Amino acid sequence: MTLRMDDTGFGGIRLLQDTDFFCYGTDAVLLADFAARNRHTRAADLGTNNAVIPLIMSQITEIGEFAGIELNGEAAALAERNVRENGLSDRIHIFHRDILEVSEEFEAASFDAVTANPPYFPQNAGNGSDRPFLHTARHETTATLDDFVRCASFLLRPRGAFYMIHRPERLVDISVSCRAAGLEPKVMRFVCPRAGEPPNMVLLECRRKGGRELKILPALVVRAEDGSRSGEMRDIYRQADSGGSHGLR
Repeated sequence: MTLRMDDTGFGGIRLLQDTDFFCYGTDAVLLADFAARNRHTRAADLGTNNAVIPLIMSQITEIGEFAGIELNGEAAALAERNVRENGLSDRIHIFHRDILEVSEEFEAASFDAVTANPPYFPQNAGNGSDRPFLHTARHETTATLDDFVRCASFLLRPRGAFYMIHRPERLVDISVSCRAAGLEPKVMRFVCPRAGEPPNMVLLECRRKGGRELKILPALVVRAEDGSRSGEMRDIYRQADSGGSHGLR
């Protein structure tokens, strides 16, 4: 175990990370900011890792209760430590639980928001890693896209919101999976590394039992021409130049 402490730049939140596992990146920050656009009271984060998304959202939203669900025992223990050391044990609760078993822990329709930054690649896709946790973080080895979507649908109340960040090349899979589970895509935003470049991430908001109307927001550009953060990205990071691992996954 190799631990380091990072200042996220959000409300004094400091994050202990195990560099042998998976350190958070820009995608986690973008998802937290995207989900913070709307008002919610109780949120669940699927595959929370070290709890970075609930921790950031605790500073930029008024959500009163977060549930972070994490399969890996070491990651769940680190998440609990991060929550405790940031003094947020009254708002954020970590559950060492497989998302396939959420019905054993939670009642149906008990949340009004769910976030997920799931593995981007099918199990047998390329870009593998010889480090088991990293491979699991990137590939659908323990849960598929369909599993994450079905879990979100189970947890959400009618009209509740599911927020996810993923790869644009999986959009057809995502849309089919969400609609089949009763989660209607409502808002989509592409994320481009630089202006004029193709998107490499997509943010999606779905509503449980929502109407069939999709709004596409202007693309978010991550980097300016000189390689620095774009103006909107500086706003998202609250002008903080955090010490965290903010590279794209």
